[in-house]
Amino acid sequence: MKMQIKEFAELTGVSVRTLHYYDEIGLLKPSEVDAQNGYRFYDEKSLERMQEILFYRELDFSLKTIAQILLSPDYDKQQALTRQRKLLLAKKERLEQLINALDGLEKGEGFMKNNEYEKLKNEYAEEVRQRWGSTDAYKESQQRNTDFNKAAVLLDEVFEEFAELNRSGISPDNEAAKIQVEKLQRCITENFYTCTNEILARLGQMYVADIRFKNNIDKHGEGTAEYVSQCIKSFCE
Repeated sequence: MKMQIKEFAELTGVSVRTLHYYDEIGLLKPSEVDAQNGYRFYDEKSLERMQEILFYRELDFSLKTIAQILLSPDYDKQQALTRQRKLLLAKKERLEQLINALDGLEKGEGFMKNNEYEKLKNEYAEEVRQRWGSTDAYKESQQRNTDFNKAAVLLDEVFEEFAELNRSGISPDNEAAKIQVEKLQRCITENFYTCTNEILARLGQMYVADIRFKNNIDKHGEGTAEYVSQCIKSFCE
């Protein structure tokens, strides 16, 4: 089967412009390009690759992460499909929980009775002051007018992305994992204090050594805290 780009776009529900961009970043290249007129053509293998891309997009993976997964030399399609199914089922469960929460709102029930991040903040505040109160990082964090709840949500999103990489079989020393560590470091720096590599390395150790942090991170999936710690270790080394 051989299709021109317009036909392929209509079949897959993706715009021609998007296909041009996928070709540009190496995510999905045409199976054939006419040397005379530059027309792009796609085949059955192109359809299979597009289906994989659409699955990952449905799971909210970034294009950069999808490319790193699909172009990895140790990429196993069958294993990836199994993981994608598990991820989609997990997403389905989360959506059902959100729907139930919205149903509760309509009935006058609270959406969230307890703020998990505020509780976490109160629990650790004094301990953090005692352990790091004399450090420049702590002093800097106290001078910032940080919205803790908002910042915690951003951190939560970063840890969820780590969990996605872990479930997809991305090794801690993979480039995608290093990019995610940089994102974590940037998130901490922009919202709390300047996160140097030295501080980052200590955080990586704490994420698994302190059971409270470990449990909080592992809510995104068992083994996430250990995975984040290994990613940080690989990055800092």
